[in-house]
Amino acid sequence: QVEDVVGCHVEDAVTFWAQNVSRCNDLLKLSCALAEACPQANAVFGKPDFSKIYGGCFSEDRCWYRCMVQQVINNEKAGTIFFQCQVLYIDYGNSEVLNRSDIVEIPPDFQCPSVAKKYRLWGLQIPTDQNLNMFDQGKKFLSSLVFEKEIKIRHKAKREDGTIIAQAEYEKIDIGEEVAKARFAEKCTSPGNTKDVEEKTVDVMQSQRWKRKASVPLWVNRSDHTLCSIPRGRFDQVAPSARNQNSTRGHMFASKGRVLASASVPGTSLAQIGPDQKLSEEKEILQRENVNLLQRQKELELKVQHLEHELQREKEASRRTAESFEENLRTYIGTKMRNLAAKVKVLKEARHTSKNSHFGEQLSQAIKVVTEGCLTVPCSLEKLQKIWAEYDLAQERIQLCRNVDERDELIFKRDEVQQNLYSAVEELILEVDQMPLSERSRTLQELSASLEMVYGQGSEADDCEEVFQQFFKWKNAKMKKLTCVRNDTDTALQILADWFSGTLKCFDLMSEASSDLEKMVGNVDEILKKAELAVCEELDIDLNEHDEAEKGIMTSAFNKVIHNVRQEQSMITVIQNRYLASVEFKKQAEQWLNKRPDISNLLSIKKTVKSLKAQLRWKLVEKNNFEESDDYSEFEMTGIKEEIADLRNRILQEISKEQEEYEKLTYLVQKWFPELPLLYPEAGILNYMNSGGLLTHSLERELLDAEPMKELSTKRPLVRSEIRGQKVLLKGYSVDVSSEAKVIERVAKYHRACDQQKEKSGLLQLLFLLFCKARFKLMILISVYLMVPYYPGASLEALQADTPLTLEEALKVMKGVAQGLQTLHGANIVHGSLHGNNVFAVNRKQGIVGDFDFTKSEEQRAAANTMVVSTLSLVSPELKMGQPASPASDMYAYGCLLFWLCVQNQEFGVKEDGTPEVDVVVMDDKVKRLLLNLFCCNRLTAEQVLRDDCFLAADAIPVSPQGGEEHEPGEEHEPEKTD
Repeated sequence: QVEDVVGCHVEDAVTFWAQNVSRCNDLLKLSCALAEACPQANAVFGKPDFSKIYGGCFSEDRCWYRCMVQQVINNEKAGTIFFQCQVLYIDYGNSEVLNRSDIVEIPPDFQCPSVAKKYRLWGLQIPTDQNLNMFDQGKKFLSSLVFEKEIKIRHKAKREDGTIIAQAEYEKIDIGEEVAKARFAEKCTSPGNTKDVEEKTVDVMQSQRWKRKASVPLWVNRSDHTLCSIPRGRFDQVAPSARNQNSTRGHMFASKGRVLASASVPGTSLAQIGPDQKLSEEKEILQRENVNLLQRQKELELKVQHLEHELQREKEASRRTAESFEENLRTYIGTKMRNLAAKVKVLKEARHTSKNSHFGEQLSQAIKVVTEGCLTVPCSLEKLQKIWAEYDLAQERIQLCRNVDERDELIFKRDEVQQNLYSAVEELILEVDQMPLSERSRTLQELSASLEMVYGQGSEADDCEEVFQQFFKWKNAKMKKLTCVRNDTDTALQILADWFSGTLKCFDLMSEASSDLEKMVGNVDEILKKAELAVCEELDIDLNEHDEAEKGIMTSAFNKVIHNVRQEQSMITVIQNRYLASVEFKKQAEQWLNKRPDISNLLSIKKTVKSLKAQLRWKLVEKNNFEESDDYSEFEMTGIKEEIADLRNRILQEISKEQEEYEKLTYLVQKWFPELPLLYPEAGILNYMNSGGLLTHSLERELLDAEPMKELSTKRPLVRSEIRGQKVLLKGYSVDVSSEAKVIERVAKYHRACDQQKEKSGLLQLLFLLFCKARFKLMILISVYLMVPYYPGASLEALQADTPLTLEEALKVMKGVAQGLQTLHGANIVHGSLHGNNVFAVNRKQGIVGDFDFTKSEEQRAAANTMVVSTLSLVSPELKMGQPASPASDMYAYGCLLFWLCVQNQEFGVKEDGTPEVDVVVMDDKVKRLLLNLFCCNRLTAEQVLRDDCFLAADAIPVSPQGGEEHEPGEEHEPEKTD
């Protein structure tokens, strides 16, 4: 195998570390990832794993590199034990001693093979008798050949420890041959026997280490520190000093190569060279060798001087160290005791804190609450739900029944089920009254809130009952371990206390007890050591710090508790809802059980209304005849008019009572007696319900003091009147028998949407729906009159023609219009007829969306010629292309109205699709931005428009949509006004 590598560290003259050139990007990514992960990683505690890869902070540049611990060293300084580790930087090959705090845990994805590999030159070994000076020189010589050089490696063999026996070349120069020629290594007797080479190398290395420790000062090991210790390869920036050394050695190697090259000339023999020439060449060679030796001598002299300075500095450092040791020895016992006392003080505080923290107690109590105090579903609930389902089905069958014969049988069966349901309801109420539902619900709510404050929001939990068992098993093991450690600490401190007590007796001259002082003092070091180790071990245990597995156990237990809490809360909610429904059922059932409601009140009211209407007609005839009489008297006419007005008011009062009765009957039909419309078809209960409570047959147009409004519409009857001081309009529509039901359905849907929001709906209120039927030849003509409030002069067209709205007023009004569209769209209704005559600004503040023609579909309304304001068409581009009307087409018309109100008298252009050109018009930036979002393809909805910045300050003032306000004469209330 052949590979290209770059040397990164040298161990001796034949051993070096190198990195494959293809791993450049990998090394860069690894360095960046370590620099990000290691500063936040946890430091190594306890005994490190020699087979695991850690992150180490290199002492030279304080950067992070991957390393493996080779040895743990215990150092004692100032009475304190320091744990240090000798580490190997696996991606570079160098090693150093680090404090344990400089070694951190790294994520599993960093546990990958090293980038650097260890190589040994094939066929070479270090001589066993090599001295230290030659060893260092050989190491430097190999560094000059391989350090940060791109080398070609040919694998020959591989040792068990991973070292690769290889032949190395640099620029066609055999590095092994160069090392051998320089006599820093010798060739093995058997190059292929890697085992023998390995054993000899170990002997040489051990010999050299012994020589270094025995006779060589410490500074010798630092002589090549910048070259051999820095954990960087070719792929990183190297310190300038290291690069200078490499450059110098590179030149040395080059000059040495030239000498070797000149020493042998190919193709020439000694016999062919003359004696003089031979002597001249030998002399030249000797001169060059002399120059090299002199240069070498100078280098050695300089090195000796340098070593002498280093030796002097080391001697001074050794002297200071010795003095420090002597000082420490004098205060050793005091320092040792102070440190131990300080740790014991910290331990006391830690025990007090852990005692108050109650490790895992909150979660344990929560598990107990959800498992032991859990409520169960009442036995009567299932029975009740089954009977209630039968009751609902019986009511539905009665409601759908149209056959009189089947009706009585269905009612009889329903009554039987109702009796059973009443009994089941009583049983449930009695059982639930004994259950502490409210108290339990409050307990679960408080438990959930307290747990979520500590553990955050819960997530989905596994439906496994072993989660709680696993939690308690882990907690008990954790507490058992802590108890053992604490017992060991207590024992060690008690032994120390007993030792002090015994020592006190030894030094008490008044004590008669005899003690062996030498024996007691002899084991004090061991006692102190054990006490300190026990205290440190307990301090290292933190109940509030957990690894990933422990966090997973606690999280699973928490999620399971929250799951059980929510499940039980849901069950309690179901029980409470069914309980409330049962109480309501029992209350109503006691009133209607075994009896039926009647419509006598309704019929009585209808009879009274009929009588009053007859009197009113008679008075109207009397008034008309008296007007044409020759005996006309203004005084008598005033009396007749007062009587007519009084009759009208009495009729309206009775109609209000009639509506109240209809509402009561509607409630009974929906909740208890769906058979009422079948039993009393003459009451018209179904028609009233289908119209949403708008339909009334008691009110007739002819009985009102109506004033025709022909100037507002030429298409249909339109009259103005007044009811109880409120100005109203009656809008007439002609329908046939087939379209009557469709009109009622549309009117009821609109009215329900408006009635849900009341004054906040933003819609025009519908007051009454009147039907008038007449026969014409063989046809039945049906006229529908819709009564709505009347706002004279309040339409946008009228206001803009008279006194245009300001920007602030326009925004307030259009916010109310957006609210009206939101109400309609929320009820799945498309207006389709939004234009200037059908939007009203009540008091120039409250925007109201007018009703539309209920006899037309959405598409028919949108295609009407009234969908124009000024010169701008309100029909959206998609409607022009034949697509159906939608909420988006309503929002386009809304945008056109807002644009029309804001541009005032400015001229504007229109694009090909009919949308106005907003960019060229001068207006508020927020309004312009809103309009652009209303004219694009993905238009804003009414709800999004209400949240726009334009309407933050334009709060619409709620105004009850009632008629009768005084306005200036102008455009009247009729959306379909035509010429």
